[in-house]
Amino acid sequence: MPDPLIDAAGTRHPPAGPDARIVSLVPSITELLLEMDLGAQVVGRTQYCIHPADQVSAIPSVGGTKKIRLDRLAALSPTHVIVNVDENPKAMAEEIAAMGPAVVVTHPLAPRDNLALYRLIGGLFGRQAAAARLESAFEDAYARLERAAGRLPARKVIYWIWRDPWMTVSRDTYVAALLDLVNWQTLCHDPDVRYPEVELAPDLLRTADLLLFATEPFAFTQADVDAFAQAHDCGGARLALIDGSYTQWYGSRAIAGLDYLADLARSLA
Repeated sequence: MPDPLIDAAGTRHPPAGPDARIVSLVPSITELLLEMDLGAQVVGRTQYCIHPADQVSAIPSVGGTKKIRLDRLAALSPTHVIVNVDENPKAMAEEIAAMGPAVVVTHPLAPRDNLALYRLIGGLFGRQAAAARLESAFEDAYARLERAAGRLPARKVIYWIWRDPWMTVSRDTYVAALLDLVNWQTLCHDPDVRYPEVELAPDLLRTADLLLFATEPFAFTQADVDAFAQAHDCGGARLALIDGSYTQWYGSRAIAGLDYLADLARSLA
């Protein structure tokens, strides 16, 4: 088994002691830290770290995922700052590293990468038992999804994450890998851009079997879905709202995300 303490940047981090002070700049990993009973050591977060609401409200915010207040972060005296390749700019991570804390880089690209994430966080902060519990729960949910997928038809899907400009996901993203588990193949792949802009061409829309509107990062609503259906010729495609927190978040929420996706795929079959 690979060394669980090597992060996505290839850095091996020594186990942290009980006095570790953690700032998480990744909403899903903030939730994971709290799920692992590390709340007493989480001293900072982003404004987008919203789950679980009853715990994150007491943790100071240092700004957004793309731009933070470095002075606020420094005032928290963190020993560890957790970042993500997709969510946090590399230049920002380098600035933080220059300030002294260990920068732990994460980058899950497929659902099963959550297992390594659990082991990394658990091993780094002394929560190996919690990591093992999450691994077991993940494997159970993954097996349920595989059983459900065996009865689901293949579908061509466009997964909208933004509008003005319209943006979707390429196939080398976590979202696309997750959707593939229920036989949903994402369209509009660009080998050079992980989140490409897309022109709303009629031929493209008519090619899709499903048009999915994620609730984040753009907060699509059912009203947006209905308006899109009115404004565009979507052929025989079905349009649906999809909860982005269950299809885009890593960590502990990814377990519930597997069951959520199975249920949604069955409802749209």
